[in-house]
This record gives sequence, C-alpha cells and structure tokens, in this order.
Amino acid sequence: MSAVRSNVDTTSTSYQQYREAMLERIDDLAEQHAKALAGGGEKYVTRHHGRGKLTARERIELLLDPDTPFLELGALAGWGTDFTVGGSIVTGIGVVEGVECMIIANDPTVKGGASNPVTVKKGFRAAQIAHENRLPTINLVESGGADLPTQKDIFIPGGASFKNITQASADRRPTVALVFGNSTAGGAYIPGMSDYVVMVDRGAKVFLGGPPLVKMATGEESDDESLGGARMHAKTSGLADYLAVDEHDAIRLGRQIIRRLNWHKKGPAAKVDYPEPLLDEEELLGIMPDDLKIPFDPREVISRITDGSEFDEFKPLYGSSLVTGFAQIHGYPIGILANAQGILFSQEAQKAAQFIQLANQSNTPLLFLHNTTGYMVGAEYEQGGIIKHGAQMINAVSNSTVPHISIVMGASYGAGHYGMSGRAYDPRFMFSWVGAKSAVMGPAQLAGVMEIVARQSAESKGQVFDAEGFAGIKDYVEQQIEEQSLAYFTSGMGYDDGVIDPRDTRTILGICLSAIHTAPVEGAQGYGVFRL
Repeated sequence: MSAVRSNVDTTSTSYQQYREAMLERIDDLAEQHAKALAGGGEKYVTRHHGRGKLTARERIELLLDPDTPFLELGALAGWGTDFTVGGSIVTGIGVVEGVECMIIANDPTVKGGASNPVTVKKGFRAAQIAHENRLPTINLVESGGADLPTQKDIFIPGGASFKNITQASADRRPTVALVFGNSTAGGAYIPGMSDYVVMVDRGAKVFLGGPPLVKMATGEESDDESLGGARMHAKTSGLADYLAVDEHDAIRLGRQIIRRLNWHKKGPAAKVDYPEPLLDEEELLGIMPDDLKIPFDPREVISRITDGSEFDEFKPLYGSSLVTGFAQIHGYPIGILANAQGILFSQEAQKAAQFIQLANQSNTPLLFLHNTTGYMVGAEYEQGGIIKHGAQMINAVSNSTVPHISIVMGASYGAGHYGMSGRAYDPRFMFSWVGAKSAVMGPAQLAGVMEIVARQSAESKGQVFDAEGFAGIKDYVEQQIEEQSLAYFTSGMGYDDGVIDPRDTRTILGICLSAIHTAPVEGAQGYGVFRL
C-alpha cells in the first residue's frame, strides 16, 4: 500500500482560519452535549443521589470494563424540540467482560425516566444497531413508563420495543435487564421479555399496574413491595433471576451474566499489529474550510484516519471529484468513497457503482465521506445520461450488503446524500462532523429557486412580480433552511448517530468496525437491472 503525501500547510493563513472556526464549533458542541449530560438538571440529579441511587451514566461507567471507551449514540436526540436533549435515555456501545454490548439506560432524573417520542425513536435505533451488528443488549431499567401527555405519539409504535427484545432472543442475541427502580405498565415487559433479569432489593418495582391503578380497577388495597417488589419477584413470581442487595451488586451480577455467555464474534478478526496514521489527526481541524462552498482534498482526511496513512486509490484519473480506494482502519479492511469537489458527474457515479460492487465481491465494508452538493444538472448532463448514471450508483448502494458507515464532513445535499448512503439507505452507523449540513439543496439555492418560480408564476398571470416584497420571504426561507440543515438539527431528528469532533473520527470508526465484525461480513450475491 502507498502512504498519502499531505499538501496541507499548517502555517498558512487559511489553515489557521479554518482551525479557529472549527475550534469554535467544537466548543459549541461541548455546550450542546452538556445539555444531555445534565439529564433532568442539578435539582433532580441531587434528589436522585439523595435516594442512594446512581445516575444512568454512573451505572454505565461501573458496568463497562475499566479503561474501555463508550460510544454514545444519539446524544443530541431531541435537540431543537420541547423534549430534554438526549430523550431521557442513554444508548451506546461498550465493552463488558470483553464483550461488545448495546447498552440502553433510562435516565430517571428526567420525568422519572418516562418515555416520550424521542425516547422511543432513539430506542428503536439502538435496537436496529444491536440487530444488524449482532450485539447483546443490556437494559438498565428505571422508568415510570410512558410520558402520558404524549401517549398518542408513542403507544402504538412503542409496542415494537417489546417485539425487538423477543426477536433478539430468538436470534440468539442475549438480552439482560438490570432493574434499579420503577418498571411499570408496559415497561414491566422489558424484564418480562429479557433472557436474564436482575432486580435491586427495595429498589426495583415491577408491575403492570401500581397500587392506585389496582385500587381503581379492582378495589384491591396493595403496596409496592407485595405488588411488584424485587424480593417478591425473586421468591414468588419468579420474574427475577437474581436479587441484588444494591445497585453496585446489580451491576456486578450483570457483568457476571455477560462473562458466562460464551460469546464469540462471527466476523473476520482485525489484524493485531497495525500502524497508527503517519499524519496528525489534530490537523483535521484546519482541513475543512469554514465555508462549505470551498472545495478541499478528502485524501487529506483519509490519510489521517487510515492505518499508516495508507490508501490504494481506485481509478484515480477517472471521475476525479469522487475519490475511491481501499485502506485499513484499526486493523480492519475498508473501502472508502469520498467526495472531492462536491458535484457528482456521470463518471463519478459510474466509478462509484463499480467500486461498490468490487467491495461486495471481496466482503469489504464501505466508508462514505460526504461533501457533495448532489448530481450535476443542466442540458448537457441530462443528455449525457446523468439520471441513468446516478441511478446506477444508487442501485449499487441500495443493494450492497456489506456494512456501510457514513460520515457527513461538509455538505450532503440532494440525491448525492442518497448515493453516498445517507440515512434512508440504512448505513450501520452515521455521524456528522460539527458544522456539517444536510438538506435538499443549499439554503441560497433553494430560496433562489422559489424566487424564480414565483416570478414565472406572476408573469404567467400577467402580474408584476413584487421583488421587494418577496425579498423578505426569501430571507426567511433561506434562514429557515439554514437552521434545519445544521448537524444539530438533523441529529436531533435522529437522522444520524451523533455530531462529532473531527479528531475523534478514527477512534469512532474503530469502535464501529469492531462492532460490525461481531456479525459475519458478506457482500451481495447479485444485483438487479442496471440501466446502462
């Protein structure tokens, strides 16, 4: 393999300008993440600790193997909505007794851990990742059930969360429930459907209906412990497999369960000895222009995330605005597609389709590095077959069966987002660099198109177009699209798995690739009709 030679001048004015702009964005990202880390706020965290309980993240930290990373997913879920950032649930991949697991923890400091629409959507995404990557799941349970004011949005779809647990068990992906507090109503089915259940004595309360509901429904007088206490479930109902004396003991028992699973990865193992990149990841801060209209060479990114900064480029002289090639990241083989100049032409689309098929033939996962404004438009390109060629690329992406990882570095607009394995194409993992944008098209272009259409409409009716009056509408639309295309907004909608610092790219990719290889990696056995 050949190492990429860098042309980045870290002393240049533009590099320093880009770096400072990126650092400002990263500082803002830390502030946004702090909203999720705060949970329900200092008041409720203090009250929770006062009851002798651990927070969701404290439980996760004790559950994980010492000095191992936790890849939190969907940390900004709910950003820009009326719901608490994070969706009252923490999800992510961590290592427990040497086994990579999907960990899902209710945050009881946010409305008692009640589930709202963001919670449900985030939980579904965690279940999807666990399914696709064959990961055992550990639920850290303490939830009062549904957030009743939003029940109309969660009751019907929310039932699938229980289906997911049972299907995981049928798929021989172990499910473990550690119950620390309330697990009521529908939430009672989380331990009820899990393979292994641990309950904390004098802490866990698991029942379909609490004392007030039982009183209303049957007239029966009851108390929490006799109705759904941990000791009752361990000695009488049999729902609890293990009775923990306290939260620390529950976590110990959870680790013990994972240790005895006899769990093995089914994908190919990574190479043990691999070199770190020759080029400094820190320099990623100054590579991305602060104006997304300015192109940059994605090889400068690739060389700072691949082992030994090596990259074997495929078709380097053809379709030059899309860079394709093979490399290795943390000992795992990877095929990389990275947008260079933003626009995808016919050559780029055809090149991508061929490369994706080659990766499938060699069972090689694919990494898509987005910075595209979409496929080229105009009479010359339409006549040249851009629709056919774009369809070839999307066909290849749609029917590819090797795992995909997508990272939006800069812009990801239009059908180019689809061709680069955007959210709708189910990449195994998808992240956005802070400052990245995703939309139908750029804000200025979209507002400009609306102005042209409005002007033509007025002229067709014999009316005078009010350019001055439309200017205010145009500015409003442009501002709205700008806000809705920001990485925070799209991440808040659940359209990616997190907004990240560019310097963390290689580490995140390593965790994702390791998780991916828990399952077999198999390429497509065939494709449908390619319109040639």
